[in-house]
Amino acid sequence: MLVDHALFRDAPRASRPPRRHRTAGERLWHALRALAGARAILVSQRETPWASVTFSGACHSFTLRFDEAEAIEEGERLIAVLPDHPFHIPRHLVADASVARARHTLLPAPRLELDIDILLLEAGHLHLPLAKPAW
Repeated sequence: MLVDHALFRDAPRASRPPRRHRTAGERLWHALRALAGARAILVSQRETPWASVTFSGACHSFTLRFDEAEAIEEGERLIAVLPDHPFHIPRHLVADASVARARHTLLPAPRLELDIDILLLEAGHLHLPLAKPAW
């Protein structure tokens, strides 16, 4: 059987959709979600530009909800480990990560809701280790 290769050269190629790169905020959310556990429910997320004389970046605010006893335990573990957690976001530096507010409720069902603020600085142009600063 003979194959006419000209038919394949002229045929339209199936194109792939352009690859979309995740933003730093999306990468931060995925890292926080991994730290918080699968039972964490994202209630809200907000990103506010932030800048100083030497740095620029954004303050990311998350509200997470934990329902039922096992999930609440994961939320309480998150409160304990968040401030010292070494986030790894390419070309960015987590300058501060804190729980701004924690609300426990028992009725009508046990629930923990956390407001979390994370200051994410752009560090791509700096020659600094991408770890949490000691200050």
